[in-house]
This record gives sequence, C-alpha cells and structure tokens, in this order.
Amino acid sequence: MKTSGKTALLFTLYLSQGLPFGFQATALPVLLRDKGISLTTIGFAGALALPWFFKPLWAPLIDRFWSARIGRRRSWIIPLQTMMVLTMFSSVFIATSGSIPLLLLCIFLMNLCAATQDIAVDGLAVDILQRDELGPGNAAQVAGYKAGMVLGGGILVWLSARSGWESLFLGMAALAVLPLIVILCHREVEPYGRFVSKPPKFSDFISAMRNALQSPKAGYFLLFIATYKIGESMIDMMFKPFLVDNGFTVQQIGLWVGTWGMASSLIGSVAGGWLAARISIVRALFLAASLRLIPLIGELWLSTFVPTAAQVVSVTVAEHFFGGMLTTALFAFMMSRVDKKIGATHYTVLAAIEVFGKFPGTVFSGCLAENIGYTGLFSFGVVLSLLVLLLYFPLRESTSPPKMNI
Repeated sequence: MKTSGKTALLFTLYLSQGLPFGFQATALPVLLRDKGISLTTIGFAGALALPWFFKPLWAPLIDRFWSARIGRRRSWIIPLQTMMVLTMFSSVFIATSGSIPLLLLCIFLMNLCAATQDIAVDGLAVDILQRDELGPGNAAQVAGYKAGMVLGGGILVWLSARSGWESLFLGMAALAVLPLIVILCHREVEPYGRFVSKPPKFSDFISAMRNALQSPKAGYFLLFIATYKIGESMIDMMFKPFLVDNGFTVQQIGLWVGTWGMASSLIGSVAGGWLAARISIVRALFLAASLRLIPLIGELWLSTFVPTAAQVVSVTVAEHFFGGMLTTALFAFMMSRVDKKIGATHYTVLAAIEVFGKFPGTVFSGCLAENIGYTGLFSFGVVLSLLVLLLYFPLRESTSPPKMNI
C-alpha cells in the first residue's frame, strides 16, 4: 500500500473521531443553553468526554482480541464506526423529540465509540506506517482529527442555523459513513502473522511496558511528553480572557481562533509531517518546539499593552501553526518508540500521558493569572516552554524504539 493511500485511510478515520468531540466542545454548550439548560449542568456535560481520558484502561482488549478473518484492527474499527453512524442518525430523531437526557446519552455513546476506535486506529497506524512514513502518517492523524472537530463544532453548526439541529446530526452521520466505506474496502495485512494464532497475553502487556520503561532515556522521553505543552496550554487558556478584558468581542475571538487559528493549525500539522519526513524525527521535534517559542513570546509581548486586531491575528495564526507542527512531530516521535506487539495499548498510554500532562497548566492558569497577572503568567509559560528544550540533549542520544519480544 502506497504512502498516499495510507495517509488517506488514516485521515478519514481520524476525521470521524473528531466529529463528536468537536460537537461536544463547541456546539453542545450552545445547543443546551438555547434549550434553557443551566450553566452548572452545561459544565457537568463536559464529563461526556470521559471515555477519552480513561481509554487506556480497556486498550489491552483491543490488542488482545480480534477476528483473524476480519483483521486485527478492522475487527474493532468496523463495528465501532457502524455504531457511531447509527448513534448519530438516532440523534436526528432524539433532537426532534427534544429529550435532552437521551441526547446526552447519545453523545456519550459517540465519544465512547470514537475513543475506543481511536485505540484501534492508532494501532492500525503503528502497524502500517514505516519509519519514513511517520511524518505524513501523523500529519494525516492530526489534520484529520482537527478537520473533524471543525466540521462537527463549526461548519455543520453554521449550516444548521437555517435547517435546525436535526440537520447537524444528519450531516455528522453522513460524514461518518465515508470512513466506514473506506475501512470496509481496506484489506488489512497482519504485519506479525504469528499474532493470529498466538495473540499477546495480558502478561505480555506488562512485560512490554516494563521493557519500554527500562529502555535508554525512557524517563526523559516520558518527561518530554508530559511537559512539552504545559507552558503553551497555560498561556492558551488565558489568552482568550485576556482579549476579552482588552475589549475584543466574542465574535472576533471566535473568528480569529476558531476559523483562522484552526486553519493555521491544519497547515502547521501538514508542515510538521513534511519536516519529520525530511530530517530525523527528534530533530524535527525540537526544531518545532523551538519555533513554537516565537508566538508564545509574541503573546507575552501583547500582554504588555493594549494590542490591535492585526497584532492579535498575526500572533494567533503563528501560535496555531507552530503548535500544530509541534503536535504532529511529537506524535511521530511517540509512534517511532512504540512496541508494535502491543501497538494500540502502548501508543494509547503515551497519548494519555500527553493529555494529562497539559492538564495542570490549564487548570491552574486562572489562579496564577489572578495572582501574578497576565504578563506574569505568560512569562512563566514561556520559561517552562524554554526549559523543555533542554531535554533535547539526552533524547537525541537514544531515538531507537524499544526492543520487541515477539
């Protein structure tokens, strides 16, 4: 299978996973508020995304059980994608009936299917991508997911303004059919044939993860994953309130961040994949991390005065571009270190570390901003992002994946 075919396959699969999360993060609060739901309830609705945080708990099941006739990854992707389509289609009728509890249940099921499928698709990417294809493959991963978020949380919401929320779910279901057709047509080739007759045992997962932790520079590797965006997430969380406090409207911020920013992020993701394909992945990773400092310093600079719209747009576009480039480079680096015997589980664990690593910066950013101000917070975020670059020196000495016990 050619690289272009692999990237197209991964792009469509990741796009479908971004649809429900994009809808929940952007459109659901608007829909609930339009129905008169309290702000407290809307806040608790964020718990619908819990499957994304806890998916490492059932990731070993994806690596352990499958049908040899259907394929190691297709055995999970096909039924989960089918269930996602059916749930989205059912939401059309539930939205018409106006039952909020049933609608929230459907959204939870969408997230559960998407999060579980994400494990299998990550495993599929680990299986089919060669080392020199990790850049383009992970660009397709990041760009596809973000495109799904834009569609589910932006474009479909805009289109549904005239035809109602029912058309939004119908559009999501129609978009989710495409990846189902693509994966049905895909012929999966098991890269490790003996897995079909001898699937990994649960003890194998423990052994493989232990080997990964004992590999050279493993501590530095995990530390980088957990901290590479903590400063950026801290600044990003408070940059929007900073703009509001400086007189910019919600509509302006939504246009700059939600449209231009996301478009820049998609382009940056592709650029990150291109970069990782042309130089070593670890060099691409730290080059992207270094370039990411430019817009972060730009946001710090904006916090020292009342910025103009042009200045805000320029910094926002640059921040999303280099942020997207860095994310793709990191995912390619993570995938290069995965033990393919338990590819889905190993990559899911690393992805969970990446998600939870950004959590402290986001949660405590407001408290810090109130105590030291926007400029103090942004300065702290820049310093943290600069310190992360020091991990380049130990990581460049060991970039080979962990040994596999197959």
